[in-house]
Amino acid sequence: MQFSLTEEQLAVQEAAREFAQQVLKPGVIERDTKMEYPKAEVRQMAEMGFLGMMTDPAYGGGGMDTISYVLAMEEISKIDNSCSVIMSVNNSLVCWGIEEYGTEAQKQKYLTKLAPGDWLGAFCLSEPEAGSDATSQRTTAEDKGDHYLLNGTKNWITNGRSSNVHIVMAQTHPELGHKGINALIVETDWDGVVIGAKEDKLGIRSSDTHTIMYNDVVVPKENRVGADGFGFTFAMEVLNGGRIGIAAQALGIAAGAYELAVAYSQEREAFGKPINKHQAIAFKLADMATEVEAARMLVYRAAWLKDKGERFDSAAAMAKLYASEVAMRQTVEAVQVHGGYGFVKEYHVERLLRDAKITQIYEGTSEIQKLVISRNILKGALYQPVM
Repeated sequence: MQFSLTEEQLAVQEAAREFAQQVLKPGVIERDTKMEYPKAEVRQMAEMGFLGMMTDPAYGGGGMDTISYVLAMEEISKIDNSCSVIMSVNNSLVCWGIEEYGTEAQKQKYLTKLAPGDWLGAFCLSEPEAGSDATSQRTTAEDKGDHYLLNGTKNWITNGRSSNVHIVMAQTHPELGHKGINALIVETDWDGVVIGAKEDKLGIRSSDTHTIMYNDVVVPKENRVGADGFGFTFAMEVLNGGRIGIAAQALGIAAGAYELAVAYSQEREAFGKPINKHQAIAFKLADMATEVEAARMLVYRAAWLKDKGERFDSAAAMAKLYASEVAMRQTVEAVQVHGGYGFVKEYHVERLLRDAKITQIYEGTSEIQKLVISRNILKGALYQPVM
């Protein structure tokens, strides 16, 4: 078992860290306050290759492994989770989904624009009545022979307005239930695509989160991903990989909060000495460090399994479940270490606390992760520990 990173992986980590600290951090508080989409910063992320990291270079991607992607996600998430969720959706849900399951024509038409970041993608699964129960799709894709007629509403869509392409799950054969769902690639400038107002959110406030309406949108048959009825399976497979990205985001939030707490505890004095010299704070930091490292091992292991081509659904679910819980605990503790200063925007930890909550909700709630893990336990399919 190897715990060391390669030179290439360390270079990616360092590049992401410098980008986050030097480019993202200076304006992150203002963007969060104003709910301002980070257009210039996303453009720079594209130039650095962060929007198609795992995609084959033949399609304009970086050809990197999942570990490298996780390392970059972690560093960027320490600073700006609006940027890291944009990065996660484009990498994990859109680029990976099209590369893994799309036709060569779809890859040439869309992936070559998405991987280098010339275009952004969105993943449209959730609906007003289909969140955790993704089988209950009300959006319909009526088969019209050479095309589908798409109608319905999707909500909580990251990159909703800023994206050029949506991957939309829609029901074509209601009598078949989840086996009648299709995944369709939809361009956002097509007639009938309506973008709703930007959501005013608790956290990740500068990312675009919108409700999307599809009104008689004509989608060519060649824009269907996979065989007829493959949509639900496609969504579940893509989300398995996406959970690694969100687990890495949660890890970054936790690690970022911990690092801020350590730095502040070295500067702040009480009763004549730095507060980290007091056992109450020192022990708190010890617990925080231990939890961050435990989450890191789960996240890295899930990425490692994916890179090896082994089954990783339970590992990804465990990583997301635990890392998101750790993110919540770490950010609360970081605010506590900062005292009153932790309650104001200037010190960054209050933003990380607000950002942390969403990691327990999107791309499968914590309850859904437990469902995935428990089902694999009961059918004897839980991954085996490496000896």
